[in-house]
Amino acid sequence: MPEADVVTAAVQLACRAPSVHNSQPWRWVADSGGLNLFVDPSRWARATDYSGREALISCGALLDHFRVAMQAAGWTINVDRFPNPNNLNHVAAISFTPSGFVTDGHRARAAAIERRRTDRLPFAAPTDWEQFEPMVRSTFSDPDAHLDVVPDDGRHKLADASRLSESLRQYDSSYHAELDWWTAPSEATEGIPYSSLASATERQHVDVARAFPVGDDSQRRPSITADRSTILVLSTDDNTGADAVRCGEVLSTVLLECTMAGMATCTLTNITESPAGREVIATLIGRTSYPQLLIRVGLTPQAEPEPAMTPRRPLREVFEPAT
Repeated sequence: MPEADVVTAAVQLACRAPSVHNSQPWRWVADSGGLNLFVDPSRWARATDYSGREALISCGALLDHFRVAMQAAGWTINVDRFPNPNNLNHVAAISFTPSGFVTDGHRARAAAIERRRTDRLPFAAPTDWEQFEPMVRSTFSDPDAHLDVVPDDGRHKLADASRLSESLRQYDSSYHAELDWWTAPSEATEGIPYSSLASATERQHVDVARAFPVGDDSQRRPSITADRSTILVLSTDDNTGADAVRCGEVLSTVLLECTMAGMATCTLTNITESPAGREVIATLIGRTSYPQLLIRVGLTPQAEPEPAMTPRRPLREVFEPAT
């Protein structure tokens, strides 16, 4: 076993992982044999994510962030996913093996965890994408998870699907009340900061997005009047809980690789929350797999200040150390 402070530091860093509405639906429990990860059903964004699929994707991203943090500390994690068939909230049981040499690449990937942000403003097109895409694909080897790029000529169909997903929820009071809850300006440890929301004007410049409550009436990035991001699709062969967790792990890998390359990202699940939206996405990528989420990838102005870090729950609320 690694020292307790090493595990604690890695857990704290891993909790920078993205989650649906920054709900952080997870709980860590350490024992003499290792570390256990649980999904926390009390923190599901149920109006958005009634099945808990997105909560499990969030836990998968957390699990991979933890792997990255432990690699940078000189440890390999061994993961038994869903080890208890009588408790499906038990996402993973983790043991450890010393990994020996730590490379600069391991350290750089761990450092990217704190630099990664979810950016809801418009992006400029990424440069050298043709060279970058094969490298991203090479960073994960899950045969049941697929990474595809939405073709440029299909972008308008995806934008139509995005607008359709919002229109289907137009009169869903519980959904809109939930969005208001997770974007409350007073929340200090969870949810989406008010400063991270797009204004009404800025929202008009992004054609594929979830319609969160609008932020301040501002016009950031005036030089980018339309989103030119590359849009990625992560899909899996099936739609089990294990598929959602694996998708989250791949999501973590892609986001961190993009961050290290200086690219901005925004993860989207609104279109994949409806059968109609998933059908449009599957047609665009030419697969019969289950579309789990989208990722917008692009560039932001170099002189732009770095956004503030989003809040996280105190470690004592999400981590139970071994006694």
